[in-house]
Amino acid sequence: MKDYYYFLGVSEDASEEDIKKAYRKLSLKYHPDKNDNDDFFAERFREIQEAYETLSDSGRRKSYDQNLESHQKSFRYNVPPAIKTFTANKIHAKKGEEIIINWQTSNADIVKVLPFGLEKAYGERVFKITEFKDGKFQLLLHVTNSLLHKTIVQGITITEVFENDSEKFRTNVEDLFKSQPRTIANPKGQPKIIKIIVALMILAAALYFLIKSF
Repeated sequence: MKDYYYFLGVSEDASEEDIKKAYRKLSLKYHPDKNDNDDFFAERFREIQEAYETLSDSGRRKSYDQNLESHQKSFRYNVPPAIKTFTANKIHAKKGEEIIINWQTSNADIVKVLPFGLEKAYGERVFKITEFKDGKFQLLLHVTNSLLHKTIVQGITITEVFENDSEKFRTNVEDLFKSQPRTIANPKGQPKIIKIIVALMILAAALYFLIKSF
């Protein structure tokens, strides 16, 4: 059963105003139009909308709360969560190649497969990797028993393979010019090539002043 409170990042006793504020904040962050229609953000946006539509309606929320409570009580509260299996059909893949992952868990009421989001306690997902980061794609299975406040995590790393050296070189060059995620150190999300150029300019200036001083 999907945990809509978890989707919105609010507690189960959250007020209508708290739910509305959380929805507005998350919908702005994950809206596909602001994230180049990325599938990951589109899926998160759909989950956020689904959660808000249920929790913002008093009648639907009351029915949902009853079902959620019944669902949580069905779990063995004194047994920690466990991951029985978490596998991928391949750990080396080319960009755009199809990957199949399978998982099976127990004693968990919250199961996440990142970067995809909340999933059922067991299942299968088929997807294609459109982007690797530094030649790798990381999958993480988070399994939580919320009644015990215990979570375990297991990962799978898929490494990128290339048809030939020229393809690898082209990919590396494209990565240099691609915008990076915005961080405190890189608030504008500038490409790696900008950092390299700035570093070379600083080095050249340092060498110039060093030579001039002699």
